Amino acid sequence: MTEQDFEDDMEELVSAEDFLEYFGIEYVPSVVHVNRLHILQRFNDYLAKGADSMPDDVAAKTAVYTKLLQQAYQDFVESDALTEKVFKVFHMHEPQQAFVSLDAIKK
Repeated sequence: MTEQDFEDDMEELVSAEDFLEYFGIEYVPSVVHVNRLHILQRFNDYLAKGADSMPDDVAAKTAVYTKLLQQAYQDFVESDALTEKVFKVFHMHEPQQAFVSLDAIKK
């Protein structure tokens, strides 16, 4: 498989199930049904973290993608969306830290 073939394949995958099946990862449909967007976002986050060290070889790249997708899926087998907080909306109501200098208070 060439790099272009791999890229073309990636463009055709549209759902979490498509990705899991393409990379040969066994999954529980009920887990994916509830967490599909979270799994794909976590997978994307993992890919972004390792983008600088991604191998050029297609077979090696496929192995990295498989490992990261498996990890993203497993995150939601062992946990849930509220605990993992993949999307920004889950962080909106968390306590925020603010710094107020003494000079600002004295005025």
